[in-house]
Amino acid sequence: MTDRLHTRICDLFGVRLPIVQTGMGWVAGARLTAATSAAGGLGILAAATMTVEQLEAQIKEVKVRTDKPFGVNLRGDQPDIGVRLKLLETHGVKVASFAMAPGRDSIERLKDAGIVTMPTVGARRHAEKVAEWGVDAVIAQGAEGGGHTGTVPTTLLLPAVVDAVGGSIPVLGAGGFKDGRGLVAALALGADGIAMGTRFLLTQESTVPDSVKQAYLKTPVTGTVVTRAVDGHPQRVVRTAFIDKLEKAGFLGALTAAVGHAMALKQLTGTTLGALLKEGRAMHRIGGLTWPQVAMAANAPMYTRAALVDGLLDAGVLPTGQVVGSIDSLPTVAELLAEITAEALATLTRLEAT
Repeated sequence: MTDRLHTRICDLFGVRLPIVQTGMGWVAGARLTAATSAAGGLGILAAATMTVEQLEAQIKEVKVRTDKPFGVNLRGDQPDIGVRLKLLETHGVKVASFAMAPGRDSIERLKDAGIVTMPTVGARRHAEKVAEWGVDAVIAQGAEGGGHTGTVPTTLLLPAVVDAVGGSIPVLGAGGFKDGRGLVAALALGADGIAMGTRFLLTQESTVPDSVKQAYLKTPVTGTVVTRAVDGHPQRVVRTAFIDKLEKAGFLGALTAAVGHAMALKQLTGTTLGALLKEGRAMHRIGGLTWPQVAMAANAPMYTRAALVDGLLDAGVLPTGQVVGSIDSLPTVAELLAEITAEALATLTRLEAT
């Protein structure tokens, strides 16, 4: 029966279902990634917040937990990106995903190694650009999505990206998806599947503290906000008293916090001061960021860690998609994918009968 949901990404990734669990920092570890892949989707490890040693250990743990294909999410601007790519090559990782487009040299290296390259885009022109560079697939994330996001709704962005690449590569939709009806809707808009973050964060295998999961479940559809107060870039989060405090603190408050956060992030990820400065210069030159924006870049991962790892709701932020307001359960990953599959098949049957 799942053959009716078989798309190009199933063949490209070597998976049974056209469903991807995104590489959420501090959330998508080996347990969640392996559970997703074992259940028929594609799980993706979040590597940007890991040291190289931690990443290798997590890759090995996923392979112990499942023999199914999985991916690793990377940041193309990290100074040690070459070392991280080598790990993917050495351990036979199937997919490399990127929140921002990697450089052409990284794309070529991954292609030579037979690793699928998949960046996330928030605009049609970005999809056109990376398609020209030779990526194998793209995730089109609409404004409803969690974390750093653009302004175009998924229902407008997704078909625009599909048209932009002209069928040359598969496109996954992200932002606002949680169930089988959403999967069918994405397919109807021309996508080859869906990528979800918030829905997977709210599962049993997610390592987010239970108290934090409960805070997510209590969030209404109107309970999120896109703010620049965290690190200077638009980011969708749950609106909390802490977010209100950050917004009142303004730019200088965020810049002051960033100094301590940068040093803490340096220790957690094993980055040397020299590498941190090199990364900052790359972000300034390649990413087009101002120096104040570069300085504030450490705020987002550290504020996120405070909430999603340490459970400090009064000192951390809760990245989320707007879809959080329509989620009211904490299933296992296997239960979630089974529910999505059953609902998608039922939806297709209903549409065929009309």
